[in-house]
Amino acid sequence: MATDPRAVLTRPAPTADSIVHYGGHPDQVADVRRPAGQGPPRPLVVVIHGGFWRPEYDRGHTGPLAAALAGLGHPVAQLEYRRGTGGADTLSDVVTGVAALPGLVATALGDQLAPGPPILLGHSAGGQLALHVAAVAPQTVAGVLALAPVSDLAEAYRLDLDGGAVAALLGGGPAEFPDRYAAADPRSRLPLRRRVVVLHGTLDQQVPVAMSRAFVATAQATGSEVELVELDRCEHFALIDPDSAAWPQVTSALRSLHND
Repeated sequence: MATDPRAVLTRPAPTADSIVHYGGHPDQVADVRRPAGQGPPRPLVVVIHGGFWRPEYDRGHTGPLAAALAGLGHPVAQLEYRRGTGGADTLSDVVTGVAALPGLVATALGDQLAPGPPILLGHSAGGQLALHVAAVAPQTVAGVLALAPVSDLAEAYRLDLDGGAVAALLGGGPAEFPDRYAAADPRSRLPLRRRVVVLHGTLDQQVPVAMSRAFVATAQATGSEVELVELDRCEHFALIDPDSAAWPQVTSALRSLHND
C-alpha cells in the first residue's frame, strides 16, 4: 500500500533546542535548532510553514524538515505567525519575525551562525509569505527557496484553492479588495531583488505547477533572478518530507542559495 503523502504533517520530530519570541502574541515565536557537527558557520534558515494560512496548521508539521536540515549542518528557525486573525497580521508577523530572528538566535547559536540575513524556506502558503518578505524587506533576506508556493493570490482565489483559503485570508476577492491583493500578492511585487529558487512537483494537486511556471516567467521578464525547478512524479507534500525522493533536490537547491 502506498504511503499517505500527508503523513509527514503529523510525523514526530525531535524537540527544538530553544524557542524565541519576536512579539507578545503566543504565535509570535520560532523554534530554534542548532546545526549538527562542527562545520563552518552558515546563514540561518528560516522555515515558513504552509497550511493555507489557516489556524489549524502550525509550525509543528515542519518539524521533520527542520530537524533534517539541522542534521545537515544548517542553523534553523521555524517561524510561527498569526493565522485566522486577518491577512494584515499574518503579513506583518512574517516581516517582523524574519527581521528579528538573526539577532534573537545569535547568542544561542554562537559561532555556528554566519553573519548576515537568513535564507527563507517557505512551503505552499509559506512560499507566498517568503516571497512577500523578500519583496517588501529585501535587506532582511539573503535568498528564498520557495517550495510549491502560492505565488499568485488572484489566481488562487479564482481556482478556489483549499476551499476559499485566499478569501479567508484577505476577506474576499481581488475585485472587492484590490489594495489587499496588491499588498500581499507576489505577482504584484515584482521585480524581486533577491535570488529565488522555486521547486514544484508536476503532480501537485494542492497548488498547480502552472502557477509557478507563470510566476517565474513573469518574474524573469521583470529582471528578477528567479529559477524554476520542476520535479517529475512529485506531489505537494514530498517537498517537505526528508524521506521522499525529492529531498536531495530540496537540499541541493538550498545549498545553491549559500554564498560560500
